[in-house]
Amino acid sequence: MSANINPTVRRRRLGAELRRLRELKGMTAEEVAGRLMVSQSKISRLENGRRSISQRDVRDLCDVYEVADERIRAGLMEMARESRQRGWWHEFGDIPYSVYIGLEAEASSIRAYESSFVPGLLQTREYAEAVVEGTQPDTDVSAIKRRVDVRLKRQSRIYGEDQLGSLWVVIDEAVLIRVVGGPRVMADQLLQLLELSERPNINLQVIPFRHGAHPGMTGTFSLMEFPESADSTVVYFEGVTSDLYLEKEADVRRYTNLYDHLRAAALSVAESRSLIHTYAEGFKR
Repeated sequence: MSANINPTVRRRRLGAELRRLRELKGMTAEEVAGRLMVSQSKISRLENGRRSISQRDVRDLCDVYEVADERIRAGLMEMARESRQRGWWHEFGDIPYSVYIGLEAEASSIRAYESSFVPGLLQTREYAEAVVEGTQPDTDVSAIKRRVDVRLKRQSRIYGEDQLGSLWVVIDEAVLIRVVGGPRVMADQLLQLLELSERPNINLQVIPFRHGAHPGMTGTFSLMEFPESADSTVVYFEGVTSDLYLEKEADVRRYTNLYDHLRAAALSVAESRSLIHTYAEGFKR
C-alpha cells in the first residue's frame, strides 16, 4: 500500500462520486436499492463513505448509472480497491474510532472543543493512560496499551513531517483542574500544553469559569477540513458506543459559527497560556 493512500478518505471520495453519478441519473437511493435488490441503507452507507466498497459494488452501480466511459469505470474500480486497504491504525487491532483516525490523518486543519480532558493529539503518555483507564474501566491492560500507542502515533500530525497546517483547540477551564493521573502527571501535561502552544500552527484557548454559560456546554466536537476541495468539512462527535459525523453544508455552517462563539468566549492565546502556567505551577508544589 502506498504511503499516501488513506483508505478512509478514498471511501469518502468514492462515495461522493457515486452519489454524484446517481444524482446525475436523477435516481433516488431507494430506486437504486430496488434495482440492485439491496437495502436503501446500504446505498446510503456506500455514499457517505462509512462502509467498504467492493469492486463488484462499483461495477453494479456503474451499470445502473449507465457509465459507459471505461476510464471512469476503471478509475472508480481502482478507488474501490484502494479503499479496502488497511490503514496504519489496523496494526493495533480493533480500534472503534478508526474512521476518525483516517480522517484526522488526512486533515489539513482541525478545530476542536473539549470540556473534560486534554485532546488526544496533545496528551502525554501518562495522561493518556490515565484517561483511557478512567473512561473505560472495563478495558484490559493490553487493550489500554494499544489505545494509548495509537493515540501517541496519531501525534505524528503534531511532531512528524506531515504536520497539520492548523490545530485550534478550545478547552474549558475544567480540563486544567481535573486531576487526571495525579498532580505530577497533570504538571507534566500542562507544561507540554505550554510547549506545544508555542508552535506557529497550534492555537490554544481556555474558556474560564467566570464566563458562565457558553455554547460548548451542549457537548464537545471537532471540525476537520481537508486539502482537497472534493473532500467536504466534517463535524465529528465521539460517542460511547458509536460516533457521529456530519457533512451537510448547513450542519457544518452551524458548528463553524458555534466554534467562532467559543473562541470569542475564551481567553486570548496569551491569557490562556498564563492561566495554564498558573495551574501547572500549582500541581508542581
